[in-house]
Amino acid sequence: MRKLVLLALLLSMQGVFAQNKEIQQSIDTFFEGLHNKDVKKIQSVCDSGLMLQSVSRNEKGEAMLTTDQAPKFFAAIAAVPKELEIQEKLLEYKIQFDGAMAHVWTPYEFYVDGKLSHKGVNSFQLYNDKGIWKIVYIIDTREKA
Repeated sequence: MRKLVLLALLLSMQGVFAQNKEIQQSIDTFFEGLHNKDVKKIQSVCDSGLMLQSVSRNEKGEAMLTTDQAPKFFAAIAAVPKELEIQEKLLEYKIQFDGAMAHVWTPYEFYVDGKLSHKGVNSFQLYNDKGIWKIVYIIDTREKA
């Protein structure tokens, strides 16, 4: 009986690891697209109703919330000059999921032409759309370097 319980536990853990890997792959695909300024690649892992928000601080140090619509975000990525290198380094992934819904927390550092611009944390909400984890909501914090 003990061996059966251990086997069941190991098989369920294997499912968790596989699910985490699939969720992380969608996040990785998003950032591959961002770094290469490839809007189609980014869109391949985003829901059509994607919502984006950022929390930053004004000159007085007060928190400010800004909201962007997906088309404006995609246009901004497409408009980044080819010679400008942008890179967002994700420092870790904290993944939680329940069925077809997932949350990913990723502390990051954002570099422009190799120089640290800002840092913070991304929070992604995803759902599983016929086997593909799609990003439906992103909120991040932005602290100047």
